[in-house]
Amino acid sequence: MTELTKKVDSALARFDRVTAQLDSRSGLVRDARKRELKRLNEGLVQTLIKIGVAVGVISVATILVGLVQPIGMFGFLAAVGLAIGIAAAIAFTGGREIAKPVVTPDLPNGEMVQRFDSYIYRTRAALPAPAQAEIDQLSAQLPELKQTLERLPTLDPNAQDARRLMSIHLPGLIDRYLHVPSAYRGQQDGEGLTVDDRLVEALSAGRQALKEIDERLAKADLMAFETQGRFIKNRYGEDDELAGARGAADKEP
Repeated sequence: MTELTKKVDSALARFDRVTAQLDSRSGLVRDARKRELKRLNEGLVQTLIKIGVAVGVISVATILVGLVQPIGMFGFLAAVGLAIGIAAAIAFTGGREIAKPVVTPDLPNGEMVQRFDSYIYRTRAALPAPAQAEIDQLSAQLPELKQTLERLPTLDPNAQDARRLMSIHLPGLIDRYLHVPSAYRGQQDGEGLTVDDRLVEALSAGRQALKEIDERLAKADLMAFETQGRFIKNRYGEDDELAGARGAADKEP
């Protein structure tokens, strides 16, 4: 009876661990989904504004031309057709395809992190479960990394390392994996690893590299704060102590 109880307790404990991991992972996915929906809504608003501006410009131009010379029904229909065409083109180009983050030298670091976060969220479903777990952990650390990198110029060495990882190395890894036919992903290479194994290893290494960059920057901020604190204490603390000592001496009879 005791042995049976131990087995039951062990099974329950294992179930609790598994459910806790699943709850944690689902929470990470939920947070990533919220961030992606926020980005999509912001992109939709920007697209609607662009369409509104374009239609407004065409309407004003049509009215001005009509004041100088009547355009007639065909001219009006041409203006409407032009407005519809431009609106459709703006809406089409505003779509979000699964592609590597497009990075320009002047792209702010915060925007770089957001584009990478969106990319890995949209490619997550095409990856195997172990890789999805790595993606979830990677995505969870991006909001904090974004806050850190936003304070740095784009040419900062740490920012450059992070930008290369998020714009070239990790998206390139995922793209290359997606190009491998599914029938070949389970085959082992000379080291006994499959394509899926290599993907998980590389994602883990990239995630750790970004974490180390974030920690390195955090330590630099901490050291700067401690230095500033010591400076203020040395510069003004002793003066206050001396002033207090002088005040006490003046009060003595």
